[in-house]
Amino acid sequence: MNRQQLGQQAAQAVASQIRTLHRSQDFIHIIFASAPSQNEFLNALTQEIDIDWSRIRAFHMDEYIGLPVDAPQRFGQYLKERLFDKVPINEVYYLDGNAADPQQECLRYGALLEQYPTDIVCMGIGENCHIAFNDPHVADFNDPDLVKKVQLDLTSRQQQVHDACFPTLEQVPEYALTLTIPALVRAHYLFCMVPASHKAEAINHTLTDTISETYPATILRSHANATLFIDQDSAAKYLKETALVK
Repeated sequence: MNRQQLGQQAAQAVASQIRTLHRSQDFIHIIFASAPSQNEFLNALTQEIDIDWSRIRAFHMDEYIGLPVDAPQRFGQYLKERLFDKVPINEVYYLDGNAADPQQECLRYGALLEQYPTDIVCMGIGENCHIAFNDPHVADFNDPDLVKKVQLDLTSRQQQVHDACFPTLEQVPEYALTLTIPALVRAHYLFCMVPASHKAEAINHTLTDTISETYPATILRSHANATLFIDQDSAAKYLKETALVK
């Protein structure tokens, strides 16, 4: 399938899960990713009918440290423009990358995640197989924290240029706040949307390599309710490799 179809199918799957959960619980808590890979999915999700957004509380999974409040690259701003301003959502909890004390902000956000246990995570995978900003050098499947400050690796920062989020590498922040891997995978349902050819290597690693922090996204294979959506471009290397094996 192509990128547009990926977004539509993912939105249908997430919307269906939301409707199912709403039959048995009053509120649903969802974590959303912020990246161009989510554009088609988020657009399609806003058009899904019969979602009771008034019973949904939302979080986002990472945020740059030090960007101006009005910077378009801020992940909270991305989600506000593409989702939260378009639906009558109950509550959005933003991660503050400009907090005076980043550690205290991590604790504040972690406490909210404890107060509102996550039902659904809508996510992507980075070129280095990161999930959220858990790059390989900081990824920890047994991280004791729910939110932490991290230094981004070069591949992760370069991806932001590839995605046209920043004009040059020098403009990409070096530090961010991120939800940790345990904070993501403890959700009941994971939906992972990964289109585009520059993600083909990451998808192949995710699906074929040993589950380890070397390729953080491999942890998704250990989750009972994780669904991966890939298009013809991101699937290309995996399909080629599996065809050679056969």
